Amino acid sequence: MNHSTRRHFLQTTAGLLTLGLAGTGFDFTKSKPLLCFTTLGCPDWTFPDIIKFAVANHYDGLEIRGILRELDLAKCKEFSTAQNIVATRKLMEENNLKFVNLGSSAQLHHREPAERQRHLDEAKRYIDLALRLKCPYVRVFPNNFPKDQEPAATIELIAKGLLELGDYAKGGEVKVLMETHGDLVQSADIEKVMKMAEHEMVGLIWDVVNMWSVTKEPTVQVYQKLKKYIYHTHIKDEKMVDGKLKYVLLGEGESPIFEAMGILMKGGYKGYYSFEWEKLWHPEIESPEVALAHFPKVMAQHFK
Repeated sequence: MNHSTRRHFLQTTAGLLTLGLAGTGFDFTKSKPLLCFTTLGCPDWTFPDIIKFAVANHYDGLEIRGILRELDLAKCKEFSTAQNIVATRKLMEENNLKFVNLGSSAQLHHREPAERQRHLDEAKRYIDLALRLKCPYVRVFPNNFPKDQEPAATIELIAKGLLELGDYAKGGEVKVLMETHGDLVQSADIEKVMKMAEHEMVGLIWDVVNMWSVTKEPTVQVYQKLKKYIYHTHIKDEKMVDGKLKYVLLGEGESPIFEAMGILMKGGYKGYYSFEWEKLWHPEIESPEVALAHFPKVMAQHFK
């Protein structure tokens, strides 16, 4: 595509008091949260099966991170030709579902020119595809702080990558969102990146558990630093099992995920709560039939 043509809820009252948001009069019974799930959670389902399940379980949209274990969306038949893209979009519209986010594998920490360009080119292809699908977001991520490179240099590389992708997306309706992921999970580091990458087409995916499992930073403090950049969220839960962190069904873990969602809602967040059940990477966890059906039920209970 030619670039020029592409234009447990509140866990502590103290947390929200710190935000100064208590007593806003927000009525949870009148606001149904927007729910989606990432296809990372159902790696062996066909696209029609994914849609059927989403509709049956009252989801509002889908976050696409591969289909049938193929992570490169250009190699998935649903997105492989212009005709298939039109048909795929029509199928979503007929089922009142929205594309919410396309999960690329583009990593922005790389320094070696050829490798860096390969990742940036992938992100740009995803931006082009998202435009054709009327999908508002494309996910990229930082991943590593290479040991042979100063952290400040890596932060600068990530920010420059975001700015380049933001410029590429400019004039369209697709934002490039960096996920809080890998080694870049300290809120101070993330804030540095986002300040350096200030751009109308650049934002953040707040993966609460990715951060908290490493840093244990208070959720309210993280939100205060990053709230202006947050456009999308990844929702999951985890707990220690036999000395190791394990993903568990929402509400059965030890993470402050409900506190974070309460803070988001009180703060006026209008985006999607995307259930990221990492079944592709962790085959031992609960089946998608169970986990993806459980998520909207738990959310409905908590958002009453």
